[in-house]
Amino acid sequence: MAQKNPHLNPETFRDALSTVKDDGKRNWVYPKKVRGFFYRYRTYLSWILLAILFVGPFIRVDGRPWLLFNIFERKFIIFGAVFWPQDTYLLIFLLLIFFVFVILFTAVFGRIWCGWACPQTLFMEMVFRKIEYLIEGDANQQRALDASPWNTNKIVKKGSKLLIFLAISLLIGHLVMAYLIGIDQVKEIVTMSPSENLAGFIGLVAFSGIFMFVFTWFREQACTVVCPYGRLQGVLLDNNSINVMYDYVRGEPRAPIRKNKVEESPKGDCIDCGICVHVCPTGIDIRNGVQMECVNCTACIDACDEVMVKVDRPTGLIRYASENSIQQGFQKLFTGRVKAYSFVLVLLLAGFITLIATRDELQATITRFPGMTYQLRDNGTVSNLYQITLINKTFEPQTVNLSSLVDGIDVEVVGGKEWVLEPQSKVEGRFFLVTDQGDVHTPQQDVELSLIHREKSIDKIETSFMAPVSKD
Repeated sequence: MAQKNPHLNPETFRDALSTVKDDGKRNWVYPKKVRGFFYRYRTYLSWILLAILFVGPFIRVDGRPWLLFNIFERKFIIFGAVFWPQDTYLLIFLLLIFFVFVILFTAVFGRIWCGWACPQTLFMEMVFRKIEYLIEGDANQQRALDASPWNTNKIVKKGSKLLIFLAISLLIGHLVMAYLIGIDQVKEIVTMSPSENLAGFIGLVAFSGIFMFVFTWFREQACTVVCPYGRLQGVLLDNNSINVMYDYVRGEPRAPIRKNKVEESPKGDCIDCGICVHVCPTGIDIRNGVQMECVNCTACIDACDEVMVKVDRPTGLIRYASENSIQQGFQKLFTGRVKAYSFVLVLLLAGFITLIATRDELQATITRFPGMTYQLRDNGTVSNLYQITLINKTFEPQTVNLSSLVDGIDVEVVGGKEWVLEPQSKVEGRFFLVTDQGDVHTPQQDVELSLIHREKSIDKIETSFMAPVSKD
């Protein structure tokens, strides 16, 4: 996005991160407490979103989780609908829809997601930061505490804060595991000895440790260094995108208020108090324009509005706005680019709905059993062993069978004549294809199998049958 503010020198702030000092060391950010209209409603929204986040793993529909992202078993449940590895194309569509929506949303509203709904921001600013303010005080008190020698007061405050942070990190770690493997499995891991489920225990410890590290030390660097979303702003935003913006037309030239002094030249509304910098959780100066580090948290808006009221000037010097609305006085949201993104999104949604409506309710995958070719039997027949994976995508139990469409080749199901599938479940079974040795005339023969459900063929599957050629 082109920088339009004529009062800025880009060389002064775009060549370095606000969280890194000139010598390369960490520049610890101590954001000042903020209060105001936007912060109040961000707090209310955070309560709702955090409640949804923590309740999510406990919501069940017909005994199934409402949300599950089991990457280990490649099973995903999204709003009650189950997606298996065979539904990869549907998940790809979902990801495409998500990315196009993010692009469209960002092109119009900037990084409003980061400031209002991102879990990193919710936990950092609305949970961990509030606890830190409660225990250690505001920004200046935190600086003084960190600079002071270790004494009883510092040990008690730092120790109690870390213990609370650890407890919350453990809670978040268990929450993430519940979304990955299900709340029932998490309960089993918690109630069992670590040695009985070492993988699950290591997973809980690892996730909890990561969150403890992020919210205790890494903090805003997760947004400014790790998260790619901020870097995408450069290509996603344009002069019509809405962001937290400083109105340089109204604010410049900035100058502090000086009592009993006659102003020699007109001044802008910005009194250069620096409060917008002091409250910023990533340590930037919003007056420098749109920056990668800005998460649109609105802290600078609330702080600046409070100052404007005190100095009897209009609020909104920092506000949600676009470059065009500040520079030219008008706002255009539905641009050609937004129309194009919207059209693509509608097409993807239509395609996804069509694929969901037409996907098979029962699906089977057949593979040759690894490490085996054929088996010669005493009764003069030859067999091949296969493995079948059956998936029931319906909400009712289903019974399926398999039959051969090639004369002379029969199906023998290991352990019975049919497979019973529970609702929304996967079953793996084995079966033999058997034929008389004397009927084998080629070392490899194509075989077509029919998947039978309710005495009807619902799918045809091709495989190959291998056997030594008969000498007769």
